[in-house]
Amino acid sequence: MSDSIIVHIADGLARVTFNRPAYLNAMGFEMGTRWREVAHEITTDSSVGAVILDAAGPAFCAGGDVFEMGTSGATGADVTKMAHTIHDGIRTFVESDKPIVAAVQGAVAGGGLGLMLTADYIVAADSSKFVCKYANIGLSPDLGVSTLLTQAVGQRRALQLVLQDRALSAQEALEWGLVAEVLPQGEIASRAEAVAQFWLGNATAAFGQAKRLVRTSSQRTFRENLDDEAASIGASFDTEESKVRVAGFVAATAKSAAGATKASS
Repeated sequence: MSDSIIVHIADGLARVTFNRPAYLNAMGFEMGTRWREVAHEITTDSSVGAVILDAAGPAFCAGGDVFEMGTSGATGADVTKMAHTIHDGIRTFVESDKPIVAAVQGAVAGGGLGLMLTADYIVAADSSKFVCKYANIGLSPDLGVSTLLTQAVGQRRALQLVLQDRALSAQEALEWGLVAEVLPQGEIASRAEAVAQFWLGNATAAFGQAKRLVRTSSQRTFRENLDDEAASIGASFDTEESKVRVAGFVAATAKSAAGATKASS
């Protein structure tokens, strides 16, 4: 099995780690294939309730492995084929009911932005930098950047990144809404773990469905979204997870009402 992406699953938590630190975790052809395999493995594993996406080394992801593309004899058709492979993994994660938190450090460049934005909640180190730079080498965005970046920060700000040689600091990324939290680098791993454990320790399936509804809403009409919401809340209501929590809510409400009635009499 490839070690370009390491997967560890235990107690409902899947940890996905980019593991090409010597290449700043740039995603080459083999790693792209591994990414798709990992996405399908995790999203079809009923034991997984939450996912942490992180990276070994000084950088989260420098995007695609341009050096490999430029020295391997690859053609445009080869690059397109690999983009489709990586996109399948991104789409699989985004459309799934597995909430994902990313712990991000160092450089996040080019396609690395799209891979990062596969996550639903992003914790970034205060030293992180976020850049696009596709056009610097004559390429156009891939790995979901044109869509996921726009959804995260809005069209005008997305255009600032893709049309200018601009780097965002971690604080700017926070202000733009690109990331959820900024912390010292030594704290991002524990914070990402805490976010994932919050999902696992509460209504795990409900969090998963909430993530799926929000992340896929742009693919459907408003009517279709309403139908999906109606079907999802009905299915959720019939789960044991919901039955226990609804019963607890009812009991607490009844007790509060009884106390209020007694106090007023």
